[in-house]
Amino acid sequence: MKRVNKNNHSLLFLVVAVLMMFSMPACYAAENYKIYVSPQGNDANNGTIEKPFQTIERAKMEVRKIKGDKSVTVFLRGGTYTLSKTVVFGMEDSGKEGATITYAAYPGETPIISSGKEIKGWKKVTGTLSGLPKEAEGKIMVADVSSKFRTLYDEEGMLPRAKSAGFIPLDGGGRDRLHFPKGKLKNWSNIEDVEILVRPHHAWIMNILPLKSVDEKAQIATTSIDATYAMNVLHFLKDTESCWVENALEELNEPGEWVLNTKEGKLYLWPRNESTVVAPQLTELILVEGKINKKGAEDIPVRYLNFSGLTFTQGDRYQVAANDEGLQHDWDMLDKANALVRFRGTKNCVIEQCHFLNSGSGAIRVDLYGQENKISDNHIEHMGGGGVLLCGYGPGTKDVNKNNLVYNNNIHHVGKIYWHSPGIFIWQSGENRIANNLIHHTNYTNLIISGCMTEFFKRKSGRELARTIRWDEIGKLPVEPTLEDVRPYLHTRNNAIEANELHHGMEKMGDGNAIYIRGAGAGNKITRNYIHDMVAPMIMQCAIRTDGGQMDTFITENLIYNCVSQGIMLKLNNVCENNIVANIIAPPRGYYLSVREGPLTGAVIKKNIFYSMGQPTEFINELKPGGKNTGEDARGRLIAMSKEADTDFNIYYSSVDSELGKTFLTTQQGDGVDKNSQSIDPLFVDPENGDFRFKPNSPALKMGIKEIDISKIGLQNKEK
Repeated sequence: MKRVNKNNHSLLFLVVAVLMMFSMPACYAAENYKIYVSPQGNDANNGTIEKPFQTIERAKMEVRKIKGDKSVTVFLRGGTYTLSKTVVFGMEDSGKEGATITYAAYPGETPIISSGKEIKGWKKVTGTLSGLPKEAEGKIMVADVSSKFRTLYDEEGMLPRAKSAGFIPLDGGGRDRLHFPKGKLKNWSNIEDVEILVRPHHAWIMNILPLKSVDEKAQIATTSIDATYAMNVLHFLKDTESCWVENALEELNEPGEWVLNTKEGKLYLWPRNESTVVAPQLTELILVEGKINKKGAEDIPVRYLNFSGLTFTQGDRYQVAANDEGLQHDWDMLDKANALVRFRGTKNCVIEQCHFLNSGSGAIRVDLYGQENKISDNHIEHMGGGGVLLCGYGPGTKDVNKNNLVYNNNIHHVGKIYWHSPGIFIWQSGENRIANNLIHHTNYTNLIISGCMTEFFKRKSGRELARTIRWDEIGKLPVEPTLEDVRPYLHTRNNAIEANELHHGMEKMGDGNAIYIRGAGAGNKITRNYIHDMVAPMIMQCAIRTDGGQMDTFITENLIYNCVSQGIMLKLNNVCENNIVANIIAPPRGYYLSVREGPLTGAVIKKNIFYSMGQPTEFINELKPGGKNTGEDARGRLIAMSKEADTDFNIYYSSVDSELGKTFLTTQQGDGVDKNSQSIDPLFVDPENGDFRFKPNSPALKMGIKEIDISKIGLQNKEK
């Protein structure tokens, strides 16, 4: 037997190891792997900083080959990455604890991920265009196009589609039928491209529906997709315009507006500048999708996949489909590809320090299975849809959307197309922390926490939320189910909504709020939020509102200042404690606390400061009997009365008329409540300028009322 020279063997091993090390790309030799991508790169390269790949898809394939026990970072160099196909990450793209996969901006650079494709071949329209308004003549450019899109962009952002003046529909409408005033609709040659924007009957919803036909003589239009409700005059807002026409050449009358005619393959534009114009190719840019079994009991998520410092823009607007399952008071639909980045079956994944802007749908969705994900320090602005959506399965036993963190995000000017889209929406998702976000300039509600109302469990068919119920999991319920019967299936529970700053919501829609909670589970806490300047002249709004049978909610240590109509709306057994409600603007209303739907047994109204700075003022508003039963209101709900709650240690004070608080307190004490409450100046530092800190000698401190420190509310520099 030949003796092996151990020294030679060791030397050979060393040489091989060194050769292997130098044969690998330098980016793989480091402790953690690094891969580089650049718009100027080439997918035939090896992914080093010197020779980067060109596409995210190519980098993704490389990550799959090399990932293991080390973390991998894919650095995207500055420039624009134009996608013609959604980048899909699946199970094979998962990292693991201690070995994460991250797609990140190269330090100091701005990688932009877009689906915008440049429109070329523009020509000036020199002939006559039938129907074109006179003011647009000689100003219109036209280009040949072969695709259909619903949004368009230039360097300033989203270009507005040609839109008519608003009008009020005539009576007699249905979900697929609109009765219109004479002259408002025409049997246009491109009718398949024309859409109706309509607020169907209710103040809180916007539909965008394709036209099917127009009968000008009968003044009836039909749509190819049903509206959410019948297309009639707005309920409670009968004099408010609720219908518009978009994408008709007859309405192209302002700079920036455009019309698409797919029959002709023509795009008409009145340019507002000389920049490049791009049309979106996608609605969804990034999809991270685990193994989702919608009918089964188990999903398997993608894990430890992160996105950091990237910019996402120029996605298309989604279209409601005939079979979409609706979510009332949101209507971005359940499990729908209508956000730039969508997590669908994820755990321990991160979206941080990213920028979402100028796009037709929403920014971020976490659909179905979503646990322990982190969405933090992002900037979301000028979106056609919503900001952040946590959306679990419909009511049933499958409780898999929970324990997520939505922290320190700046969300504003969302819902630009679908006006009802909120800044943050939580539906069938529990035990999340929604903290230190800034949400402002929304057309509807800033933040929604929602589930399914008990009444929807009384029927197995119909519209809206009833269509999302997983009946096969629930089994048989009583004919008249109670909240306790259905509560096991309401997974929007134990959420912490804390330290958020919200302002300038409800800018177009009605019957909404800064924070709205409805039909959710128990244990949700709305704590230390700062809500201010909700100033749209709308009667149907409130800063914080419980609704739809909502119970077991804690509303504590919130500061509400300079808001129209109502401060807090309380129903049933919810807790309202240690809040400051100041300067509720009236008219309309002027309710600092409104109580609706009793009995208030188990409710708490304690240690609040209701501080009026104008008139009229109602510190606590209670509805009068209005039904056949004197104990019910006009809608058949049991009357709510503050004397039924644990009501005490409150301050009721008007800086304009000190007698208002005294008179109200006398009535309350005559009802046996508010025995230790006072009508006295709480001695704020500077209430006229929004400083509601207490002076050292404030009587509020002696009553056990906590000061609310707004310096710790809203955006923070770093996570606590």
